[in-house]
Amino acid sequence: MSVSVNAQARGRVAFVLVAIAAAGAVGIATWQMLAGRPVGAGLGALGAGAILLAADPMLLGPGAMLERTVASFVDRAYDGAILAAIAWAYRATDPWIAVGALVALGTSFLAAYVRARGASLGYGVGESTVTRGLRYGLISAGLLVDGLGWALWTVATVMGLAALVRTSQVAKEERA
Repeated sequence: MSVSVNAQARGRVAFVLVAIAAAGAVGIATWQMLAGRPVGAGLGALGAGAILLAADPMLLGPGAMLERTVASFVDRAYDGAILAAIAWAYRATDPWIAVGALVALGTSFLAAYVRARGASLGYGVGESTVTRGLRYGLISAGLLVDGLGWALWTVATVMGLAALVRTSQVAKEERA
């Protein structure tokens, strides 16, 4: 029994360190964006996304509710901090990018809300690693290759579709 308790405690400590690293990378990306360095922001966003995706196997256990909650908070921080910083940085020079960042932020939060609300009602509404990876990758790539406009509007579209799909999943399960 003590071996499994120790292993569980070590797993939680490891996850806390991973979450701190991801949150730190989000902070770096945000700072770089606000400092006018989109490539640095792209590297920070790419690092945060990679860390968050690598943490997925840590969230599989039945007792990983705390870990899933922390990962969800860091994921929301990724969108909230980085997309808000992009909107702020481009508000005067390129309103199309600023609006794209705000729309992507709104649709991402809407999709997360629908998922969380459906899960709280006991429905099997999950977020796929593919959707998260696509979101992280598009934002990072847009910052790194100076293609932020198309990347942000693509993220907004993908997350809007994710919200619609999740809403339809909840409706189907409600009727069943």
